[in-house]
Amino acid sequence: MSIHAPQGTALTSASDARAYDLDRAHVFHSWSAQGSLKPLVIAGGQGSRVWDDSGHTYLDFSSQLVNTNIGHQHPRVVEAIKKQAETLTTIAPTTANLVRGEAAERITDIAPVGFNKVFFTNAGADAVENAIRMARIHTGRDKVLSTYRSYHGNTGSAIVATGDWRRIPNEYARGHVHFFGPYLYRSEFWSTTPEQEAERALHHLRRVIESEGPASIAALLLETIPGTAGIMIPPPGYLPGVRALADEFGIMLILDEVMAGFGRTGEWLALDAYDVVPDLITFAKGVNSGYVPAGGVIISDPVAATFDDQVFPGGLTYSGHPLAMASIVATIEAMNEEGIVDNAATIGTDHIAPGLAALAEKHDVIGEVRGTGVFWALELVADRETREPLPAATMGRIKSDLIARNLIPFTMENRIHVVPPCVVTPDEVAEAISIYDDVLGSL
Repeated sequence: MSIHAPQGTALTSASDARAYDLDRAHVFHSWSAQGSLKPLVIAGGQGSRVWDDSGHTYLDFSSQLVNTNIGHQHPRVVEAIKKQAETLTTIAPTTANLVRGEAAERITDIAPVGFNKVFFTNAGADAVENAIRMARIHTGRDKVLSTYRSYHGNTGSAIVATGDWRRIPNEYARGHVHFFGPYLYRSEFWSTTPEQEAERALHHLRRVIESEGPASIAALLLETIPGTAGIMIPPPGYLPGVRALADEFGIMLILDEVMAGFGRTGEWLALDAYDVVPDLITFAKGVNSGYVPAGGVIISDPVAATFDDQVFPGGLTYSGHPLAMASIVATIEAMNEEGIVDNAATIGTDHIAPGLAALAEKHDVIGEVRGTGVFWALELVADRETREPLPAATMGRIKSDLIARNLIPFTMENRIHVVPPCVVTPDEVAEAISIYDDVLGSL
C-alpha cells in the first residue's frame, strides 16, 4: 500500500509504488525534515526528460542538482561505463591505470596553461576540502576567506566555507572567514552600476583581508559564478581584482567550478569568460554528469611542485575510480565531437535569454533575470519597487504547480533556477518557457 504519493502523480505502477514505499520506509534524505517528504519517483530518463513507470514524463529543467550537463543516459557515456566494467571495475589509487591517466589528460587539456595535474575525489565537497588543504600546506597559513552567498559542499571545511544557513549547525572547522561578494540587485554597497559594485566589493574584500591579517590567510575561495546562491554573474573587473588582491598578499585563489564548469555556462570552464587564472580549480558534477560519482582538483604547477618531495596528507579509496574515469573520458569526447558546449552557449543566447526576458516583461513577479549558457535564475519578488522576496509559501506553490505541469524545477529561496542539460533543444526551452508562463500567470 502506497504511503502517500505526491499530489498529481498517482502511482499506478506497482514498481513505482514499491519504490516510493521503500524510500519512505528506509531512505534518509539530505537537507530535509524526513516526515514531510513526498519525493517524485523516477525510473528512467533520456536527454532532458525523465519518467516513472506509471506514465508520467517530466521535462528536467533542474538537471537534477545542476549536474546532468550531457543529459540523461547519453549512449556514449553509458557504453563507456559498460566497457570499463567488463575490463576492470576498481583499482587502488596508488596504481597507474590507463583510463585514469586519460581522464586527467582530458581535464588538463581544457584547463588554463600551467595546470598539469589532477587530484581525483568522489564529489565536489571533497574536492573543495582537498583544495583548501593544498592551499594551507603550500602557503603555511590557515585562514580561508569565502563569501556569504556561496555553497561549497557538505564536508568539514567545505560546509564551513559555505556562506548560507547550512554552515551554521555545522561550524566545527577552524579558520574560516566570510565576506560579501558582488550582487548588484541586492547590493551590500549601495551601488547603482556593475562597475561600482565591482569596485566597492573589492574595497570591502581588501579591508577584510587587512583586518584579518594577510599573513594568516591561505586562500580566497570563490565560486566563479555562484550557483545555488543565485547564479550571480560577477561584474566586469571583479574576478581580475580578486586575483590582484591574492597576488598582492601572497594568497592562493581557489575557483570552485563544481556547478559552473564543464559546459554549464557555455564555456568549458566558467573562468574562460573572465580574465582570471586561479591557483586551484575544483570540479565535479558536469565532468561526467554524475553518471558515476567523481570530482577533483586541477592543480597549478607551482602548487603541485610543493608535493614533489613533501607528502600530500590526503587520499580517498575511490580516487580515480575506473568507472568514473571512463565516464569522464567519454563525456569530454562526446561534448567535443557533438558541440555540446557550443549548444549550451547558443541555447542561452538565442532561446533562454529572450524567453526569460519576455516573461519578465509580462510578469511583475519577476524582479530580475540573470545568467549565461544554460545557467539562469529568475528572482521572484512580491513587489518590484521594494524588491521584497516572494514568500516561501508562494514559492512552494510555484514548485508544486510546475511539477504538476510535468516540469522538474530547481527552486531556491525566492528564485527559479533555469538550468536544463547542455543538450536541451530550442523546442524544449519553448516548452519550459510556456510552463513558467502558465504558472507565474496563475499567481
